[in-house]
Amino acid sequence: MAKKSAQKSERRNQVRRMLNRAAKSKVRTSIKKFDACVNANDKAGAEVAMHDSFKLLDSAANKGIMHRNTVDRKKSRMAHALNKLA
Repeated sequence: MAKKSAQKSERRNQVRRMLNRAAKSKVRTSIKKFDACVNANDKAGAEVAMHDSFKLLDSAANKGIMHRNTVDRKKSRMAHALNKLA
């Protein structure tokens, strides 16, 4: 039988894991919405989707859910894709 502290740690880890998975899922969904707007040549929709994605990406980076360099790379690629629409 595990110690009480190990059981408590496992409960906390499980909660954190689910919160992190939900945050990453939101980020991926917002990026997919942006990609759909880019593929449809909808610049106005892409700008709104990019703004929402940037907020979620920055939030994930600040919370330590995603690495800062990963977030910066994704933001850079999204901005480049939006600029190609012009």
